[in-house]
Amino acid sequence: LAGYNEGNKAKRRAIMDILRIEHLSKIYGEGDTEVRALDDVSFTVPKGQFVAIIGPSGSGKSTLLHILGGVDTPTDGHVYVDGTDITTLDETALAIYQFYNLIPILTVEENMTLPLLLDDKKVDRAHFDSLVQVLGLQHRLGHLPSELSGGQQQRVSIGRALMNNPAILLADEPTGNLDSKNSKEIVELLRQFNKALNQTVIIITHDERIALDADRVIAVEDGKIVKDEVIRQ
Repeated sequence: LAGYNEGNKAKRRAIMDILRIEHLSKIYGEGDTEVRALDDVSFTVPKGQFVAIIGPSGSGKSTLLHILGGVDTPTDGHVYVDGTDITTLDETALAIYQFYNLIPILTVEENMTLPLLLDDKKVDRAHFDSLVQVLGLQHRLGHLPSELSGGQQQRVSIGRALMNNPAILLADEPTGNLDSKNSKEIVELLRQFNKALNQTVIIITHDERIALDADRVIAVEDGKIVKDEVIRQ
């Protein structure tokens, strides 16, 4: 009976975890030129958690995020997103994850809806209008990226990422090229979606202030997790 109960608890925990990473490794080169960007990394993230991944340049944190987003593949290990092992998906299935930069010849509205159209899905206008309103882009829908400020471009990127109601929102240094005012606004927006939609957010950052706003901080050095601390529940 005890074993049965423990098994049920493990299953419930697996269901609650939107992300599960098991023994993830990424190796570049061979022999004397071998570099272990990730070295047997394992952790889970429950649905709705806001996670900041920090670490010095070359620590492996960006490699980790690229693998989570399906842009890179691991040498070993598995990544389960909402129960699906994305390391087993083919290029076509992964293509929708790989939109990072805005398309310069498309308007704000076209950039935000592009992933849906490429995936042959109908645009939910109510959802689109709601996102536009929250992001403050209602007067910029016909503008090109070059006609927007850096902060507005980041807002469009966030809106596009949320159009598909993703299981996880991944952000690699989203405030890296912004001033302090715009940086604060972008983080507040991510927090707003995190709380209002119970949206799981994983953010790579060098900014300690952003990390302190997260629910949990994971520190990476030399391809390994050296700290994993829950700041708030």
